[in-house]
Amino acid sequence: MAMDKIIIGADHAGYPLKEALKPFLKEMGFAVTDTGTDSDRPADYPDFAARVAEKVSAGVFRRGILICGSGVGMSITANRFPGVRAALCLDEETARMSRMHNDANILVLAGRKTDAVTARAITRVWLETPFEGGRHQKRLDKIRDAELGLRHKRN
Repeated sequence: MAMDKIIIGADHAGYPLKEALKPFLKEMGFAVTDTGTDSDRPADYPDFAARVAEKVSAGVFRRGILICGSGVGMSITANRFPGVRAALCLDEETARMSRMHNDANILVLAGRKTDAVTARAITRVWLETPFEGGRHQKRLDKIRDAELGLRHKRN
């Protein structure tokens, strides 16, 4: 694996799963930067999504992980940042496809829907699956154009 560091963040609903994933990520050889939250006290998911997405968008981290109750709020927020492709993954196949076809750079997990064993399996697949490139790169270029507000069509 080319990457040796990863950034992670969660709101209160994702906090227990975040804490369960951190030792697993370290076992996989990653230096983990935790942006919070640090408890299960109510916290606003956009704050934590922005912390992670901003760093991935800026290229400080190649990949990140976000966790909230459903995963939807984190996904919506993170995907507002240029160059971020946050994918909510509830199973290993979605994780694999998000990497192979979409080059997802932020994994989003649903803390209230995903147990720790499943989350580790999803995370492992997501981290170990490479982007296929090829025809999929053309589609990512179109996403980038949409981010930039370009209206022309790519062939």
